Amino acid sequence: MTKTTNDLNIRIATVNGTGSQSSNQIIMKTIFRMGVPVSGKNLFPSNIFGLPTWFHIRANEKAHISFSEKVEFVVAMNKDSIAQDIAYLPEGGVFIYNSDLKFDEILLKESHQNFAVPFRDLIQPITTSVKLRKLLTNMVYVGVLAYIIDLDKEVLTSVVQDFFKAKQSVVDINLAAIEAGFTFAKENYSFEKQKVLQKRDITKNQIVIDGNAAGALGAVYGGCTFASWYPITPSSSLMEEFESHASKLRVNSEGKRNFAIVQSEDELASIGMVVGAGWAGARAMTATSGPGMSLMSEFVGLSYFAEVPSVIWNIQRVGPSTGLPTRTQQGDLRISHTMGHGDGKHPVLIPANPKECFEFGKTALDLSEELQTFVCVLSDLDIGMNLWVTDEFEYPSEGVKRGKVLDEEALEKVESFQRYADVDGDGVPYRTLPGTHHEKAAFFTRGTGHKADSGYSEDNQTFEKLMDRLKKKEELSRKLLPQPILEKGDGSNTCGLIAYGSTHEAIFEAIELLKEKGFSCDYLRVRGLPFSDSVKDFVEKHEQIFVVEQNRDAQMKDFLISDYPSAATKIRSVLSYDGLPVRAYDIAEKVLAQN
Repeated sequence: MTKTTNDLNIRIATVNGTGSQSSNQIIMKTIFRMGVPVSGKNLFPSNIFGLPTWFHIRANEKAHISFSEKVEFVVAMNKDSIAQDIAYLPEGGVFIYNSDLKFDEILLKESHQNFAVPFRDLIQPITTSVKLRKLLTNMVYVGVLAYIIDLDKEVLTSVVQDFFKAKQSVVDINLAAIEAGFTFAKENYSFEKQKVLQKRDITKNQIVIDGNAAGALGAVYGGCTFASWYPITPSSSLMEEFESHASKLRVNSEGKRNFAIVQSEDELASIGMVVGAGWAGARAMTATSGPGMSLMSEFVGLSYFAEVPSVIWNIQRVGPSTGLPTRTQQGDLRISHTMGHGDGKHPVLIPANPKECFEFGKTALDLSEELQTFVCVLSDLDIGMNLWVTDEFEYPSEGVKRGKVLDEEALEKVESFQRYADVDGDGVPYRTLPGTHHEKAAFFTRGTGHKADSGYSEDNQTFEKLMDRLKKKEELSRKLLPQPILEKGDGSNTCGLIAYGSTHEAIFEAIELLKEKGFSCDYLRVRGLPFSDSVKDFVEKHEQIFVVEQNRDAQMKDFLISDYPSAATKIRSVLSYDGLPVRAYDIAEKVLAQN
């Protein structure tokens, strides 16, 4: 197989729980520091230990780094998956395998470049510790790959030093294991060697981070002072990262925390605490996934109707029910936008990369206070838990936006304060924060029918008027939400693609594949619900609209048709819902099949 420089795909097959993540990340980060765009996708089982796990690394200097199943290199370290790993590799591919595994070598294909590595023999001289040998075995394949794919050894060493910077002895022993693999490959790899990787400077001013860490940091910079959560994959790391960052950045001069974080007893308690904290004046959030969203619906209804700011980060996984808890999907769009009983739609922010996760950390908190309502940030496992190359973050240029809050001075200037009165005509009332020292400041918070002065009411006309006012806030959110971006094209093509979230990474490559087939299209990326006017304009200007999304029931398409029913006949779906990140060639094939 002929290798194109700076265009490679590696599949590393290991056993879950054996410490391979460090090795895989070191490979990926070395490629990144060599200046080549790269991505890493971790496909892991939902059990803690023992089942097969795979890590896919894709490097491409054109920045085509969405998930691809077309690999040129396989590293096989797991006996239980070796037949599958062999079958995965096309003709001419390089198959690097642990010769210590007891498997029938008749499975090996002559069409592959099969390279056996005696990992046990290579690691034995490095340490006498059985536990360390198991971990360092993974570093041996880093060294083998370093030789075969041309990882820069100086860069590789610097990555290892940064990765294990806590102790030089740890750095040294890992470098020794890498060197053992490198030397063995150099002396024994008998196939024609081609230049696979070369240094570039394409990743200058970029960083490597996962979306959960980015979102957590964004919430800290966005002024979040309270967080509660109940662990659930794939959202748990967001809250762990929030506590880590806040413990460094949100402390006073005496070292005391200026925030609170609570691991609650369940999801209901978690969102209940957030609503309570939001009522008390804190900028508050929680994080969960689909099953947690279902449990949180009642409190979300309270947040919406009593008009209390709250934020949920929904890091989507595959449902229904437990589904595939360690795979990715976009199946929670509907519940995030409409959750709760009765009428009501909620603002939804949809980041496509870690940089937007960082930015939306503040934006979500701002919007929840400006609109006095529940706001959802809709990420997914692919963005949240996988490492992404993304642009450097920028410190927020604006301060926090607290919306219509009346302090003591403002209360002096008003004749009376009615908590649920539509003074400005935009649907958003004024509020005071508990503890405001003024005789006009007090009010009742109502989750039942109420009048403008927050008094209880079951009057039918009063209730209808209240619901109409809440609808105004939904319309206002169309202008306040992050606006869609015309990512590709100038609007002159007859065909348009609409996508959102993590699907975005595959769209650019799909557009190039479509161009090769003579098919041109514009691409609009939606970043929030409800839709802004620019989405309507895009839909109206194009004769065909393909909506690309990762769910079975075409949820985004349904929202588009609901808002723009006259366009229903020209809106078509391109769907992916197998739990893997969407593939560019799959998008292109499904578009062409419907054209």
